[in-house]
Amino acid sequence: MSATPRRRRTRLVLSQIALAALALVAIVAATAFLLLVGGYSVRDGLVALWSGSLGSWYAITSATLVRAVPLLCTGVAVAIAFRAGVFNIGAEGQLLVGAAAATAVSLATPLVAWSGGVTIILALAAAAVAGGLWAGVAAVLRARFGVLEVISTIMLNFVAVHFVSYLVRGPVQEPTHAYPQSATIAESLHLPRLPGAGRLHAGLLLAIAITAVSGWVVRRTAAGFRLMAVGENPDAAASAGQIDVGRTTTRAFLASGALAGLAGGIELLGVTFALYENLSPGYGFTAIAVALLAGLDPWRVLPTAVLFGALEAGAGAMQRDAGIPSTLVTVIEAALILAAVTVQALRLGRRPNPGRASIAAEP
Repeated sequence: MSATPRRRRTRLVLSQIALAALALVAIVAATAFLLLVGGYSVRDGLVALWSGSLGSWYAITSATLVRAVPLLCTGVAVAIAFRAGVFNIGAEGQLLVGAAAATAVSLATPLVAWSGGVTIILALAAAAVAGGLWAGVAAVLRARFGVLEVISTIMLNFVAVHFVSYLVRGPVQEPTHAYPQSATIAESLHLPRLPGAGRLHAGLLLAIAITAVSGWVVRRTAAGFRLMAVGENPDAAASAGQIDVGRTTTRAFLASGALAGLAGGIELLGVTFALYENLSPGYGFTAIAVALLAGLDPWRVLPTAVLFGALEAGAGAMQRDAGIPSTLVTVIEAALILAAVTVQALRLGRRPNPGRASIAAEP
């Protein structure tokens, strides 16, 4: 590598670190401002936000990183779909369907002394397949009937929510029928806890591996090039690149759904251990913010997922310890999304040929 590319890469890394530091300062400032306007104690709010998210090893591992795991998988899922010009807004529904499939496999598979690991793999595979099939419904509607995936995936989110509600009040409800949830899965099917990390489970390692592989595929493979080319300009990709646009977008849609469904399986086996209503506090929707703030780059999803995981954990601590509504943090998250979209629009506006088919950022 020559000196010039090395300097450029160093400047890029330093600029990204500077932007991250600026984002953290902006979050603190925005939080303080909203607390002041709302009439709350700025000191108490910021202390609770810090202590609940990054203030201790337990807060980092058992709160922030536990919440970051599903955001990693769903954030990568959204990034891949958006990169291909597919606006998959249905990660929430795909996550719930994946959790339901993992529950069915976990409860239906007979357990013997050696079968725990096999059942975990089957449950996670079922979650990914279910999420992919759920996304496939919207993919078929898009390909065959021209239905906008924004509309179909939003509608499918509602279907998934009510489907889970039906399951936990009917076919998979726990034996006593006292609570709207499934029976608790066997302890041998729980994802292993990471040593010395509290509630943090092995799903974090799987999520990091998914993020790393997805980023490599997008950046370094022909399939990733086709995906980005279709997202940037499908007409040019079809005419100049001889790329099958329909097949590429469908594959991206299915892969996105599978990753979101896998997030549901990981959440079930690693955190909740049972299927119930409101299993997800909106991970699939927050994933859109995670992906946008990461510039639709799977590798950059890792720090943004941790950031939003910290905000979610801190919001709970603010409400619990300081009596401050957690929705205040939601306002900050929305502001981050608007800032990311604005920066992206300004970047696209400076380019000589702004006629682009997606909001995807350069890797």
